[in-house]
Amino acid sequence: MLVKDLCNAYLAALDAGDLDAVLRLFAPGAQVVSPLYGTMPAPAFYAALFADTKASDTHLLNIFDQSGTGGAVALHFRYGWTLADGTPVRFEVVDVIELTEARNAFAKLTIIYDTAPLRSDWATVHKG
Repeated sequence: MLVKDLCNAYLAALDAGDLDAVLRLFAPGAQVVSPLYGTMPAPAFYAALFADTKASDTHLLNIFDQSGTGGAVALHFRYGWTLADGTPVRFEVVDVIELTEARNAFAKLTIIYDTAPLRSDWATVHKG
């Protein structure tokens, strides 16, 4: 699968809330680093994320891929996240994805965005 296809499959799985489809994109032992959830194994992170999510809507802005110069890509998108209690939050996010050596799966994903506008809404839902 091409890197572009991996990235598009990832966003489609997020939008669908499809845990199995998301996890198929990750290599065994893959980690996710999130500004809200911390560092977690991919299965635990996505299980927690989907439990806190009523709906997701992503809009791809850019895929930055330095093919041949490294094992990482950056995925830039708008994320419309509806929290489990129905609270909508919208923000731009960059996911830095470290790929496996074969460039066919995610070895690590680091999520980068400003959490200040949504932290209190997320904390209410997450702790509730």
